[in-house]
Amino acid sequence: MTTSTAPHRLPNFCAGPAAIPTPVLMRAQEELLDWQGRGLSVMEMSHRSKDYIAITQKAETQLRSLMEIPDNYKVLFLQGGASLQFSAIPLNLLNGGRADYLTTGAWSGKAIKEAQRYAALGLGEINLVATGKESNFTDVPAQSEWNISDDASYFHYCANETIHGLQIFEPPQVDAPIIVDMSSCILSQPIDVSKFGMIYAGAQKNIGPAGLVIVIIREDLLGQASEWCPMLLNYEHQVDKESMSNTPATYSWYLAGLVFDWLEEQGGIAAIGKINQQKAALLYDTIDNSTFYNNPVAPKHRSIMNVPFTLAYSNLDKVFLEESEKAGLLNLKGHRDVGGMRASIYNAVPLEWVQLLVDFMKDFEKKYA
Repeated sequence: MTTSTAPHRLPNFCAGPAAIPTPVLMRAQEELLDWQGRGLSVMEMSHRSKDYIAITQKAETQLRSLMEIPDNYKVLFLQGGASLQFSAIPLNLLNGGRADYLTTGAWSGKAIKEAQRYAALGLGEINLVATGKESNFTDVPAQSEWNISDDASYFHYCANETIHGLQIFEPPQVDAPIIVDMSSCILSQPIDVSKFGMIYAGAQKNIGPAGLVIVIIREDLLGQASEWCPMLLNYEHQVDKESMSNTPATYSWYLAGLVFDWLEEQGGIAAIGKINQQKAALLYDTIDNSTFYNNPVAPKHRSIMNVPFTLAYSNLDKVFLEESEKAGLLNLKGHRDVGGMRASIYNAVPLEWVQLLVDFMKDFEKKYA
C-alpha cells in the first residue's frame, strides 16, 4: 500500500456504507486517473479486457486464501447487494421443497418475508423455526425450542444483525445446507467455510464500497433453480459466466481487491480478528462499567462489529450526538428501529478510533450523569 502521508480522517462509526481503510483509498486515489501506467482509470476499462480480468482473478484468489475457501465452492462477485439475495436464494434453492428460516433481527426478518412471497406463488414452503421477537431481538431462542424441518432444502439465518447488534458466532447444528447472510461480519474473524452451503455478503461493511455482493456457494447446490428464476439471479448461470453475465460492478470489484491486499498486510483474518476482539472488549467494558450507558444484547450474542447502546436519560441523545460530532466522532446515531446510539467498528476502524470514542463517552458521563 501507499507510503504517502495520510490525509486528515475523522473516526467514522457508520453502519454502512462504512469506513474503508485509509491506505486503500489512498492507493485508489493514486491509481484513479492512470492505472499502472495504462493511461486510463479502472472504471473506464472493458470488463472483458486482459487487465481487468487479471484484477478479478487476483481478487478471487486472495479471498479464497484469506477465508481458506475449499475448492468445491464457487465464488461470485455480483451486483444488487445482499438484499437481492433474499430473492435469489429461494428462486435457486427452494425448488418446490421446504426451507427453514431463523429470525433474529431486521435483516433475517426481511429475508424470510421475501422468501414467503415466492412460497405464495407455489414455489415451495417457508418455515419459521424460531424468532427472537419476544426478547426484542436481544437474544436467540435456544435451539431446543426451534421447530426444525426434517427435510429442509436449506436453513437460512443472519450471522450478524447490524441494527440490533446481535451476532451468532457458530452456525446452528442442522442437517440442511446452511445459507448465511454475513454482510456485516465477513472477514472479521476466522470461520470454517465448509460448515456452510452458501455464504453471502454485501460489500459495504468489510469488503469495500456499496454496489457489490459476494456469494460463496458449494457446487452441489448449483443447478436447482426454478424455471422462474431470472437469468441474472441464477447462480449456475453466473458461475458459467464468471460473474460477468452482464457488466459487473467493476470499480467496486477492483476496490474489494485492494481491501484484500490490505487485509493480507495486516496479517490476514486471524490477526484482524484479534484486533476486532480488542476493540469490542474496550467498548463493551466501558458500557458495562457504567451506570450511564447500557447495551441490551445477551452477552454471548454481543456483536463485535455493531455495538448499540442507550443513555440513562433519552433526552440527552441529541446532546450526545451533537457533542460527539463536534469532537470529530461521526455517525453514532442508532437505527430508528432501536434508538439510542450505535458504533459500528468494522475492520477499517482502528483501535485508536474506539479509544477516542470511549474517552468521549467517559467525559460525557462525568458531565451529564
